[in-house]
Amino acid sequence: MMETIYTAAHRAGLLQVCTWQPADGLPGQTHPVGFSCPDATLLDGLASSTEYAMTFPASAFMGLAPRESVQIAGVTYLVREVVAVGDGSERRARLSKV
Repeated sequence: MMETIYTAAHRAGLLQVCTWQPADGLPGQTHPVGFSCPDATLLDGLASSTEYAMTFPASAFMGLAPRESVQIAGVTYLVREVVAVGDGSERRARLSKV
């Protein structure tokens, strides 16, 4: 179900493409993600973000962990934390710009 939502959001142009090359040498992965950055307006202007973060279906980026690097829109970010959101079908990774 969550994959369907992300696919529809990607087709609508609401998501960014993220690439992850696992440090353990496994093949790289590319998936659309929700991406927020400092001072980005969220929820149609009702809130603003104060940190870099990405959200994605739990089935994407299996094994993504802190200290791994990801690229979004040509910019490299270091993963600080990965946590389950809601019922666990979605994940949020907090990021630091490298």
